[in-house]
Amino acid sequence: MSSVARSRPALTKNQEARRGRVIRAALDLGAAGGYDAVQMRDVAAEAGVALGTIYRYFPSKDALLAAVMVEWVTDLERRITRHPPQGETTVDRVTDVLDRALSSMGREPKLTNALVSAMTAGDPAGVDAMVEVTQTLARVLQSAFPDDVDPAVEASAAKAIGHVWWSATIAWANGMGGMDWVAGEVREATELIAARFD
Repeated sequence: MSSVARSRPALTKNQEARRGRVIRAALDLGAAGGYDAVQMRDVAAEAGVALGTIYRYFPSKDALLAAVMVEWVTDLERRITRHPPQGETTVDRVTDVLDRALSSMGREPKLTNALVSAMTAGDPAGVDAMVEVTQTLARVLQSAFPDDVDPAVEASAAKAIGHVWWSATIAWANGMGGMDWVAGEVREATELIAARFD
């Protein structure tokens, strides 16, 4: 269990639904206008909740956007579970997973930039969210490895690839190359790390 899950008190079904609406509203506003478009009053109006309700769940805008990032990678995990990685080799399968993630990010560049900004802002919620995102991405990537790989080695390899993905995404958000460049960086790391398992 991640520190995010531990630090969040149990919610009733109605509270969970409200929290979900707030996350969805922030996601929609971020997708339309980027980081600056995610204003707490606008999120409250979009989600149909009182402003004070948002602050009960999220102490800051960066904490809210960090939760959006966690939801995004959790949704990726659900999609990969429904449609497992494709490919003949481990490199092919890991690349398939990462291509799906990067394709999703590329379709929403303003949202992706907003999430990177929030996750690197120094808010403690961003640190907790990064732990959860890293763990979830590692689980997603592990589904692309052969069944006979030592789970500890598999987890380390998946974590290393995930770190390259995150580093390249931060560089992209700061103007270093396009999404194709990010994909190239991730593919290079995947070939170096995952080829040993075939």
